[in-house]
Amino acid sequence: MNIKTITLAVACAAAMPAWANLDLAKKNACMACHTVDKKLVGPAYQDVAKKYAGQKDAAANLAKSIKAGGSGKWGPVPMPAQAALSDADANTLASWILAGAK
Repeated sequence: MNIKTITLAVACAAAMPAWANLDLAKKNACMACHTVDKKLVGPAYQDVAKKYAGQKDAAANLAKSIKAGGSGKWGPVPMPAQAALSDADANTLASWILAGAK
């Protein structure tokens, strides 16, 4: 194995979680209302990351909001509860969103 092969393998492995999390967001219809970088029906994920930046327990609070839904945080359109989403998937999505959905 040469250095190029190793570098490519490491780069692919590092990028796969981001693709997987985008796929998770698509699979759970999150992308019907959200985009990474601009407001659609709901806020852009990058805006969510900015709002939660530096907050204690941001990932846990965001995961809870994803599962419970809510209204009033981002305007008049409520976010429906995603109660069927597993805690693990909610945490994965929250971490991905807080990292700028990258």
